[in-house]
Amino acid sequence: MNQLPKFSKENIAALKFDSAGLIPAIVQSRESKRVLMMAWMNAESLALTLDRGETVFWSRTRQELWHKGATSGNTQLVHSIEVDCDSDTLLILVSEAGPACHNGTESCFDTQTIYSNLDSEAKK
Repeated sequence: MNQLPKFSKENIAALKFDSAGLIPAIVQSRESKRVLMMAWMNAESLALTLDRGETVFWSRTRQELWHKGATSGNTQLVHSIEVDCDSDTLLILVSEAGPACHNGTESCFDTQTIYSNLDSEAKK
């Protein structure tokens, strides 16, 4: 099995940020494996995440850095950061200290399901 290189600040330059200098970051629970949220990062927020060991994002609406849980206490301790095969999306595995969503739910994906085939899958 090949050993993957450890992600570091030096790896940031190899990532493919969009024209606004952002990259999507999917945040997943280490414990439940559930996708908790999707947020945006720029090179600075990614470097701060690596320094702090907690997630820091870029808020597109406020145009500022956003340390997840700084005001709510619902921080996310980073266990790993993976880069997809195109180097344009991050997957961040975390242990969460509370709900990920600003609505108070565990996941930002708790609001609405627009399609589910789970019932028919169970009947097979």
